[in-house]
Amino acid sequence: MESIWLRSYESQIPAQVTYPEITLADMLAETARKYPYNTATSFVLSYLAGGRFTVGGKMTYRKLQEMVDRFATALYQLGVRKGDRVALMLPNSPHFVIAFFAAARIGAIVVNNNPTYTSRELKHQINDSGAETIVLLNIFYPRLREIQADTPIKRVIVAHVFDTLSFPSSTLVKAKQKRSDDWVDVLPAPDIFFFQHLLEKYGPTPPKADIAPDDVALFQYTGGTTGLPKAAMLTHRNLVANAYQISTWMPSLKLGQEKMMAAIPFFHVYGMTVAMLLGIRLGAELTIVPNPRPIDNVMTVIQKERTTIFPGVPAMYIGVVNHPKVAEYDLRSVKACISGSAPLPMDVQERFGKLTGGRLVEGYGLTEAAPVTHCNPVFGNRKNGSIGVPLPGVEARLIGLEDGSDVQPGSDITGELLVRGPQVMKGYWGKDEETANTIDPEGWLHTGDICKIDDEGYFFIVDRKKDMIIASGFKILPRDVEEVLFMHPKVQEAVVVGVPNPKRGDDTVKAYIVPREGMLPTADELREFCKQHLAPYKVPREFEFRQELPKTIVGKVLRRVLLEEEKAKQAGAVAVVVV
Repeated sequence: MESIWLRSYESQIPAQVTYPEITLADMLAETARKYPYNTATSFVLSYLAGGRFTVGGKMTYRKLQEMVDRFATALYQLGVRKGDRVALMLPNSPHFVIAFFAAARIGAIVVNNNPTYTSRELKHQINDSGAETIVLLNIFYPRLREIQADTPIKRVIVAHVFDTLSFPSSTLVKAKQKRSDDWVDVLPAPDIFFFQHLLEKYGPTPPKADIAPDDVALFQYTGGTTGLPKAAMLTHRNLVANAYQISTWMPSLKLGQEKMMAAIPFFHVYGMTVAMLLGIRLGAELTIVPNPRPIDNVMTVIQKERTTIFPGVPAMYIGVVNHPKVAEYDLRSVKACISGSAPLPMDVQERFGKLTGGRLVEGYGLTEAAPVTHCNPVFGNRKNGSIGVPLPGVEARLIGLEDGSDVQPGSDITGELLVRGPQVMKGYWGKDEETANTIDPEGWLHTGDICKIDDEGYFFIVDRKKDMIIASGFKILPRDVEEVLFMHPKVQEAVVVGVPNPKRGDDTVKAYIVPREGMLPTADELREFCKQHLAPYKVPREFEFRQELPKTIVGKVLRRVLLEEEKAKQAGAVAVVVV
């Protein structure tokens, strides 16, 4: 397919991106060399005295590089070597940045874990990845303790929120944390080490590791386009290239002068690349917010810290524009925002622009592509409902669902989206067959998303090849939730779908239940059961009880029928309001 989208590029954006042959550790080192005294991380926990005093801490790039080198030395001295997996179970914090780049510094592979995972979910991911080392916040330790004996974990590094803070924030936070109900006092043991102690014990002299750009840097778990969750193997090249591609797409940003709102989770590939790695690439100040909820937290930080870049998900922007007191906040420092993970209504883009003066555009990506492949021009023509055009260096095409032939632009025919570029993953860990089914011999990544392309090269997603649910920016496999529901003794059949939520701009997880004969479970009963076995974002918000589920002649549940019913209900509700 001809790259007709190049005509839609802003004038200063090149057709190809130029990125250096470096590793992630090299990228940080280069930024630290250029901007040693610029603020690298600003950890914002709260404000006191009307915002005049920030509870948190700042770290320069020179200090961040030193902390990374110290932690890399510690990991090596504890026995971590090139290719070993280091699991991270951390919220957005300086700990995450330090541990991530320290692992990269010695050639270890980071395994991102969602901090809200239950023990059951954590066990699967650790066992599948083979991680022998884990870095986690103290309050998450009990979940690891439940399953550690059944995993390969040999080393547990415990972090505390106050580790990287300076006085008096460290004293205030430590005192408050120890009084909280969820405080966990982890005691010393032969396999337990403490983040702060390691930084103090070891010097910034890690051994030189022989690391190449094509070495794997990250295991990022995803439902993928088929099957059960699996680890996408992302290399240093994949991640560095995507950071450079995104920075090229926003040429108005100034190196060493931006402030990045880091509120979307680093453990999610979108937050990790578009907030953390892009921020490092730009020499920006990472304004780290561990909890973006309620949205007031984000709005307050933007106002107080004057952040200039605000990557997020539609639910965040919808929350801002619909906030009853949004007029009381000064958000005019924001220059640019890229929204990902779910469709973003044009009305929200325009209202957000009026509030901030900045530009909010919708982009697209997937874990297997590190993740961003498409985006609407930031200051050019953005189209309603479109994911935009391919980034510099990205090839894209649509193939027919029946015969696999190329779909021509402007034909109004749908096809599966295929992409190719430097950010496409190496493959799935331990799953050669699934890798071959996803990346063809010519290097094209089959996304599983069904699209149209117009005559200007703008892509529009019209359906998903699989039944992935996107809620709060996270991808959820219905099967994960259904398996838990089937564990309940009163459930005979269960199917889970993502019901579009117009208010949030993403999906609501809804479960349809056929009870066992003579049994009547309640929604609250099933919800509490799910909370014991699933991360909070996977727990169904809605339950519907039925005598039977719609099925094909061979007994396959028709999710499409259930989804169409929900859409009809929503349309009916809107019609009633209009009348």
